[in-house]
Amino acid sequence: MKVTFSVKRFNPEEGSRAPHFQSYTLDMDESSTVLDGLIRIREEMDGSLTLRCSCRSAICGSCGMRINGQAGLACNTKVIDVMRDGAPIMVEPMGNMAVVKDLVTDMAIHWDKVLAIQPWLQHDGPVPEAEHIAPNEDMVHLAGVMSCIMCGACVSDCTSLEVDKNFVGPAALAKSYRFVADPRDDADTARLGSLNEYGGIWDCTRCMQCIEVCPKGVAPMERIMSLRDKAIEAGYTNTYGARHAEAFAKSVEHSGWLDETSLVVNTFGKTNFKEMIKLIPVAARSFKVGKVPPLIHKKRPGAENVQRIFRKSRKPREG
Repeated sequence: MKVTFSVKRFNPEEGSRAPHFQSYTLDMDESSTVLDGLIRIREEMDGSLTLRCSCRSAICGSCGMRINGQAGLACNTKVIDVMRDGAPIMVEPMGNMAVVKDLVTDMAIHWDKVLAIQPWLQHDGPVPEAEHIAPNEDMVHLAGVMSCIMCGACVSDCTSLEVDKNFVGPAALAKSYRFVADPRDDADTARLGSLNEYGGIWDCTRCMQCIEVCPKGVAPMERIMSLRDKAIEAGYTNTYGARHAEAFAKSVEHSGWLDETSLVVNTFGKTNFKEMIKLIPVAARSFKVGKVPPLIHKKRPGAENVQRIFRKSRKPREG
């Protein structure tokens, strides 16, 4: 079958030429991957095309790129799965990273953020005479997050990182969870305290893109949500994020639905007028399009069913 690739090209040595798309058409088998096509383009059609690849088995993570607007590994993306009614397959470098050339990006921002969370075990107790044995169930639980191959796909498509480079990012936070949940690590309190600051766990907008693009099912956003719970349990409750989560839950439990007005007040604090004033433009735009919460917040019919769910969730699980 004929497959057309539209590849985003950029050569810093051609300073006068802006990034642009270049098309290549070739015959391919249905079992072929995007990486197969790119390698053939480089070897048979255009030797100047630049990309990273190594294992071709979704292990090394080096062939991360955006395919039809979404990050993924070119080596485990079949062309037949991304062809859209004969339209070209769009191939671009990963997002949130500076482009070095063509499909190669500078992943320093990714590695710097992972390094910042101190990704190693910190043990304060006596050094074991032999190996430090951990309960099997704990390590089985961590198997999913330890499957991360550091490809950077989640970092590429993180919408929070796109607007705020201070955000530590989904890959680093998933790696943080790996150590916080490891029974051999003794730095939980310090780790959670650091992640509770600006740029940490509360800056994730829960867009779920990191879950969508992760080629290994690590589900970074779910790890971030767990870290939030652990931070609150550890006593880190005096932040906008923690207060927002607490106020959100109380509102829904009380009335069966969200009281958006009280949520703002309880999140920022009743005396923190400075932060609430900043939201006036948002309120004005909401009012303009008719999205204004009612002045009097009433319980929804059946609210007692929601309250029963909350009570049940607080009971310790049996077994």
